[in-house]
Amino acid sequence: MKIEGNEKEIAAMAEFHKGNRAEGLKLQEEFAGEFRREYSKKDHCPCKKACRYHGNCKECVAIHRAHQEHVPNCMRPIINKKLRILSELTEHTLAYEIEPPKEILRKEFQE
Repeated sequence: MKIEGNEKEIAAMAEFHKGNRAEGLKLQEEFAGEFRREYSKKDHCPCKKACRYHGNCKECVAIHRAHQEHVPNCMRPIINKKLRILSELTEHTLAYEIEPPKEILRKEFQE
């Protein structure tokens, strides 16, 4: 099952935007049900970082909400995609001012 960019969830959001809440909720629940079945015993977390909370979204998000310094790793691609659009306004020169931190990755992602 594809989570990021899931067609059913995209269709649900389109229905919400059209004001069709009932259809949006129906599609959203279908997506959630498929997710529950598919990932009841599989790893669904895309995070590559070595973290005690890997796969435990509820606690991970609570921790990030509590300290409010940065967002969970799994949310970074979504936010970066949006920021990239804004960065086009300055020909992406912001990239010259940023140095990402060195992160410790899970063993399967270490070089």
